[in-house]
Amino acid sequence: MSRSTTASKTSPVRVAAGAVGAVFLLVGVLGFVPGITTGYDDLTFAGHHSRAMLLGVFSVSVLHNAVHLLFGVAGLAMSRSAGAARAYLVGGGAIYLVLWLYGLVVEEASAANFVPVNNADNWLHLVLGVAMIVLGVVTTRGRGA
Repeated sequence: MSRSTTASKTSPVRVAAGAVGAVFLLVGVLGFVPGITTGYDDLTFAGHHSRAMLLGVFSVSVLHNAVHLLFGVAGLAMSRSAGAARAYLVGGGAIYLVLWLYGLVVEEASAANFVPVNNADNWLHLVLGVAMIVLGVVTTRGRGA
């Protein structure tokens, strides 16, 4: 394997996208683990009626966990090239910022809160959105993605 091929496989943007994807995958799996998810017996497919809480803090449902799993798989798949990895981080970060805004305007007890999200989820979405965009930009600064 040539040095340039090895370097491209460990490019910062690819490593960042893979790491973020792995974390999302882990969070998606943990959302289905009783004990780590409190109120597991109250886990519903979707909607604000789910009383299950990941780590006792973040609202989850089967749909919410599935979204995390899919986001994780996407991150791992897109970490295979620098351009796709950057698109995952920046695009995914933008999606999470939209989710943050959505969470701010939707009432927790509303039928529109179908994922579901609570206040802790909302602020985590802000942090994730900003962090992913920063990772996507900083890890490709001065490099051809």
